[in-house]
Amino acid sequence: MTNPARRSRSSVLRVASAASALLAAGLAMPATVAAHALSKSFESRLPLAVYLVGAAVAVALSFAFVLARNALAAPPADDGRRITVPRPVRTGLRAIGLIGWSWIVVQGIVGGETDAEVSRLFTWVYGWVGVALVSAFIFPLWTWLNPFATLHDVGARALRVAGISGLAPAHFPAALGRWPAVVGFAGVVWLELVAFGAGSRTLALVITGYTVFTLAMMAQFGKRSWTEHGEIFSVWFAVLGRLAPLALVQDGDARDGDDGLLRRRRFGSGLRESGWTAPDVVLIALATASILFDGLSQTQIWVSTFGLPAALPLTLILAGFAGLIAAAAMVVARLVGVPAAAAGLLPISVGYLLAHYGTYLLTAGQRIVIAVSDPLQQGADLFGTVHFEPSDAWLPPAIVWAIQFGAVVGGHMLGAWAGHAVAGADAAHPVRKSPGALRLRQVPFAVLMVALTTITLWSLGQALFISG
Repeated sequence: MTNPARRSRSSVLRVASAASALLAAGLAMPATVAAHALSKSFESRLPLAVYLVGAAVAVALSFAFVLARNALAAPPADDGRRITVPRPVRTGLRAIGLIGWSWIVVQGIVGGETDAEVSRLFTWVYGWVGVALVSAFIFPLWTWLNPFATLHDVGARALRVAGISGLAPAHFPAALGRWPAVVGFAGVVWLELVAFGAGSRTLALVITGYTVFTLAMMAQFGKRSWTEHGEIFSVWFAVLGRLAPLALVQDGDARDGDDGLLRRRRFGSGLRESGWTAPDVVLIALATASILFDGLSQTQIWVSTFGLPAALPLTLILAGFAGLIAAAAMVVARLVGVPAAAAGLLPISVGYLLAHYGTYLLTAGQRIVIAVSDPLQQGADLFGTVHFEPSDAWLPPAIVWAIQFGAVVGGHMLGAWAGHAVAGADAAHPVRKSPGALRLRQVPFAVLMVALTTITLWSLGQALFISG
């Protein structure tokens, strides 16, 4: 019989080997600029300094308020209300996820290379942005959309029908926590920001390889265990779901969403629920850093400073930038506690996501009109829409900027409240019994949040670099 500890070590080695192979392949590719093509159409109607000062003052005052008032009251995380997602809806979402995955793979094998190919459309536009926003603001969509879980279930059922019994899954090492997902998330960030220019075949190959790896890990440790600790998107979307007004019931077998049972709560109250870990803090910090880096790297000032670096130097710049923000987040976590740091930073990250990528989703997402008319990108025109041109002309610039401003500042305001509320309620933190010491330790958190607010709004108001 195989030793479970040896099997676990072998799994970790496979993770490292796969990540190393992906990194080596990507470093051989040229880097890309303006990966998400932020639009120059949306510019502030007022001087940028007005917004920067206003944002910084708003966040600073929000911290002053919660520090002075000790505002720890919050709505209960679970008011007992339950709703059920109908089975046809769950089945339909599973089918959509599987169809999307199949479309990516097939198009990667036989399709052409155009701006409407679905690997980038489904991965970066609808997945990285669309599913993330739904997960944060509405409900855990990925629970049923997840094609990897669906493929696992289909394979397991096929084996049962064939009379083949699988091996009992190994115990997932508790010491690893969610670190496998954090490492994988860093790889996805690199793929997004450094190797975004890779063609559809390359991205389809990466997705196929990740699918094989994920199914192997589900077989090794069990679907639920790997989904909760190692599957990148499941872990990230679950963290985002802390904000949502609908969450999966955490009782017994309902955790995997098979019965479609959700609990209703007030928006943001999930930030006060237990279960935050150090990997969550790093994960949120990496997400925040990636959004900031993507915005900053598209500005004219950034390009004038760093030029257009190749993949290796760009990787080093990205690693240094993300590492700095992750280190700052961990310092804050040490001062105020992991739960407070995670609860305070998550709304900030979601605000950045909406501000930076909201227009990207609404504009680039229109390419599905082209994709359905030419599903394999080989010159077909099934519905006469293959020459459709996505446009952002219908988006009023003033309203877009107001939403961006509100998302950034609103995220910081909610983060200030949540961070202080959770820190004050964290019985495990050594300074819990000393409110004065706790307030003093939150000052670096306030400084970090004000600095991030200023940086992100500055980047949104800068002139963009347009290559070519």
